[in-house]
Amino acid sequence: MRYRRLGDLQVGAIGLGAMPLSIEGHPDERQARATVHAALDAGVTLIDTADSYYAPGAEPGPGESLVARALTAYRGDTDEVLVATKGGRGRTPDGDWTVNGDPRHLKRSARDSLSRLGTEAIGLYQLHKPDPSVPFTDSLGALHDLLKEGTIRLAGISNVNTDQIRLARRMLGDRLVSVQNRYSPAVRDSEAELRLCAELGIAFLPWSPLGGISRSSLDGPSGPSVPGPCAAFHQVARSHGASPQQVALAWLLTQSPTVIPIPGSSRPRSIRDSAAAADLVLSESDLAELDASGSQLTG
Repeated sequence: MRYRRLGDLQVGAIGLGAMPLSIEGHPDERQARATVHAALDAGVTLIDTADSYYAPGAEPGPGESLVARALTAYRGDTDEVLVATKGGRGRTPDGDWTVNGDPRHLKRSARDSLSRLGTEAIGLYQLHKPDPSVPFTDSLGALHDLLKEGTIRLAGISNVNTDQIRLARRMLGDRLVSVQNRYSPAVRDSEAELRLCAELGIAFLPWSPLGGISRSSLDGPSGPSVPGPCAAFHQVARSHGASPQQVALAWLLTQSPTVIPIPGSSRPRSIRDSAAAADLVLSESDLAELDASGSQLTG
């Protein structure tokens, strides 16, 4: 596993998105723990979760509690593992997502998250999404206060634009260490935000980084062929003896030295496959082929 900077820390170049472990359709406890342990065994040291990663009708926080239990049960060293969580979103009984950026809610949520994680401070706490009904500066002010009181060590923001990144940097300074936006071969709406993060030295954590890669070589050779632009990722994968997911993640790592993908996984073998992308070196011809296909995916 190669490493990248996140604030003053080093983390594995591929993280684990823990959302699939606790939302609807999640695996049982045994498989979920095995997935986290497989990630750690593969060199993953960044685990991303949120208090809102729960099935409709449940209470907030099961994803955080699961990660905490998995880390406690792990027989290896977890001192270098950074658990990132998020606050400011919730679920409705019918499965929709809500947003609440009220400072009082964020502070209460962060303290509840800290209790579930069972640590002295939350390693990285991220505003899950700006709330259009709350001034962004008020939500950022809550992060500032949480940093000052020691509830959280580092701060991040998610689903934001460039103006919001600049504002957050002014308010939080160097303790703003991450931006988490959707970005993948097929979805590149956050290109400007990615470039700004590279300029400012802020880690860019693309969520849903495998969007547009429809099938994996992990599914076996019996599946249907992959037509259209996605085929390039499968072709390059075959040339390297890798999976299309690995190629997509390796491609993301070439976009900026601040990119740290956090693919979601619910099975040990899927996170092992994703983690191996950190060591997959794509040639210039590979990148040219993938970039050309990417323009078709996003077009």
